[in-house]
Amino acid sequence: MYLEQINGPDDVKKLNREQLKELAKEMREALLCKLSKKGGHFGPNFGMVEATIALHYVFNSPKDKIVYDVSHQSYCHKMLTGRKDAFLYEDHYYDVSGYSNPEESEHDFFVIGHTSTSISLACGLAKGRDLKGDKENIIAVIGDGSLSGGEALEGLDFASELRSNIIIVVNDNDMSIAENYGGIYQNLKLLRESNGQAECNVFRAMGLDYVFVKDGNDLPQMIEAFESVKDSSHPVVVHICTEKGKGYELAEKNKEGWHYCAPFDIETGEAKYQGGEEDYSEITAKVLLRKMKEDRTVAAITAGTPGFLGFDSKRRMEAGTQFIDVGIAEETAVALASGIAAAGGKPVFGVYSTFLQRTYDQLSQDVCINKNPALILVYAASVYGMSDVTHLGIYDIPMISNIPELVYLAPTTKEEYLAMLDWGIEQMEYPVAIRVPAFVISNEENVTKDFGKLNQYEMVQKGEKIAIIALGTFFELGKELGNKIEESMGIKPTLINPYYITGIDEEMLEELKKEHDIVITLEDGILDGGFGEKITRFYGRTDMKVFNYGLKKEFLDRYHVEDVLKENHLTVEQIIEDLESIK
Repeated sequence: MYLEQINGPDDVKKLNREQLKELAKEMREALLCKLSKKGGHFGPNFGMVEATIALHYVFNSPKDKIVYDVSHQSYCHKMLTGRKDAFLYEDHYYDVSGYSNPEESEHDFFVIGHTSTSISLACGLAKGRDLKGDKENIIAVIGDGSLSGGEALEGLDFASELRSNIIIVVNDNDMSIAENYGGIYQNLKLLRESNGQAECNVFRAMGLDYVFVKDGNDLPQMIEAFESVKDSSHPVVVHICTEKGKGYELAEKNKEGWHYCAPFDIETGEAKYQGGEEDYSEITAKVLLRKMKEDRTVAAITAGTPGFLGFDSKRRMEAGTQFIDVGIAEETAVALASGIAAAGGKPVFGVYSTFLQRTYDQLSQDVCINKNPALILVYAASVYGMSDVTHLGIYDIPMISNIPELVYLAPTTKEEYLAMLDWGIEQMEYPVAIRVPAFVISNEENVTKDFGKLNQYEMVQKGEKIAIIALGTFFELGKELGNKIEESMGIKPTLINPYYITGIDEEMLEELKKEHDIVITLEDGILDGGFGEKITRFYGRTDMKVFNYGLKKEFLDRYHVEDVLKENHLTVEQIIEDLESIK
């Protein structure tokens, strides 16, 4: 095997063209084997094999610096930069992350997991190089789907100002996670169809030189293209056309489904672990489709990730123009939702918590200052969500719950979620966000609460001495803790479901003073600036002891939930120990 002998880019340069083609075949085989067992970003990496080989054959990494956008297409880069064992041998599969990481290799320059960033980052590297008077090549790799992001367009707009070497490789596979949306893709289509000869060229319009490669999966073409721009004295775009999922027939035929994969059977493509469990994406999609049929002003919005909302291609077709994909542009999605609400519509934007971070200004300025009743559904906002350092969803409470006018709700059950979803869509008074729970728990109880009467908590169990205020996903932990306190300490505690992240129920908190000495808050998120601190501040001048339990502020990476819970004293046993220590 050639791949086994690759310990760095210098080993790639030793191979002849036929050997490079064999290397590409071996890389796809290694990818297929690993991803079938571990899962990961499938389609983007299969499409970038030849381009990545050509990059390392022509350029001199790490002196020449390659910056990957999102990192969805960085697996092949890792194979050729000293990390091939993590793709060849199962006992090394977890040695590397799914994203570029400078701690892993000198060939990586940023930890990157959010999209549309590579061009701006590469511009920064190029400017730093120029300030020092150095001469290395700076290469940004970006997929066509990422070009819809505002930062990518800002980077393209600025790149020509450098007037020095920066090479932007646009990997055009005519796909984002799903299909592309937006005017820029009409121009990419025109460029593909005209072999890059169309007079209308968005890249040239930005003041950039332009090279077109019709077959980005052809090694000789890729090597020739990169050799033609190496050591360029001015900014240039190399526009390559690749096939997402190249080399695995099932992925070639179903590009959306194979953007990311769970472990699967190589022969059939079937997932090895069939979930079969109800999830909130499916629940939400069914509600929204019903609402859309009843009311043409209801609109579902996604920023290039329709799966979050449960909208596969069939459902997107069924929804028609009431389903809106703005491309990978979360800022536009929030501003669009505000505009739709201002016009009398009923917008619902579904987004992962980690991507919501990109929208703070729009939430504050475009939505909340204007008090427009847009609804935001925040997915994977939990320690039980994604665990990669670039995709953590645990920062949402401090980030958005302190924006004035916003009502941020935390349901604990499916029934509460459905009631909040219905209220959030139909009400016309407030900007609303719902923190979608980590797990679907159903108690089949009818929820009649009027969520428009803001900040009224629910006392689920009336007790004494100790009150537990357990938010959202951690309400189950609160129930378990309450039972254990009664069992081990002989005290029946009060249990409260607060519902509202953005406000406090002063009347109920005041009432607790009469028969309680201790208040415990539980939240599935960062403590600093979080929900519990609001409760602590309320009791600041009283004798009430308040224990806030949640997560400390840190960047976690590829963690085990059980370990994180223990490190943050978020087990029933640890909390009981804390309570007993003050007796």
